[in-house]
Amino acid sequence: MKSLFINIITLLIIQQAFSQNKNYIDQPYLETSAKVDTLVVPDKIYLTIYLSEQDSKGKTSIEVQENKMANVLKGLNINIEEQLSLSDLSSNFKKYFLKQKDIHKAKSYSLIVYDAVTAGKVILALEKEKISNVGIEKLSYSKIEDLKLNLKSKAILKAKQNAIALTQPLGQNIGNAIHITDQFQNFRYRSVKESSMKIKGNSFQDSQPLEIEFEKIRVESTVSVKFALK
Repeated sequence: MKSLFINIITLLIIQQAFSQNKNYIDQPYLETSAKVDTLVVPDKIYLTIYLSEQDSKGKTSIEVQENKMANVLKGLNINIEEQLSLSDLSSNFKKYFLKQKDIHKAKSYSLIVYDAVTAGKVILALEKEKISNVGIEKLSYSKIEDLKLNLKSKAILKAKQNAIALTQPLGQNIGNAIHITDQFQNFRYRSVKESSMKIKGNSFQDSQPLEIEFEKIRVESTVSVKFALK
């Protein structure tokens, strides 16, 4: 008895869904789509700072290099408590065994800065302190969620304008939107491994900040709308 009741409920649900779909298909409608896009400047730049005893002449200790790094960043008005973190949180040190008894310690840090000018200043200042293994890891845009909503609104208004342009010459009008789908280009943090900047030795002799320009990030939204025809 219970099984029969469940089967009846399931059948009613299927019939209702089919009826709604049939009503949707039977009424006259116009489908239009529109896409809008924009370019944004990345405002979060992730730098990787690699400290290693092996990379420094005289085997300068990790602790000394860390102090130098901290002083450099503070001198550039960077909040190291908020913007600097260890890349590998599982352990403070990675030890590399070279030859038989030679052990070199290494640490990798991740630093967030908010513009290309600051990134260039950091790289140059660290280079002066013989901390030369610095790379640009990835770029991102902090206001992506607000941008998504803005682009979707613009796209659906554009779709409506397209629908009006198509129906007015025919003497017809569009009604309510009866079905809407949207697609947003998945925003991915831009990896810049192919263009990451590595500084080795005395690569930069002058004291001018590095001029770094990052490619703008393209984001886009596409909507498809079915408008009822009056």
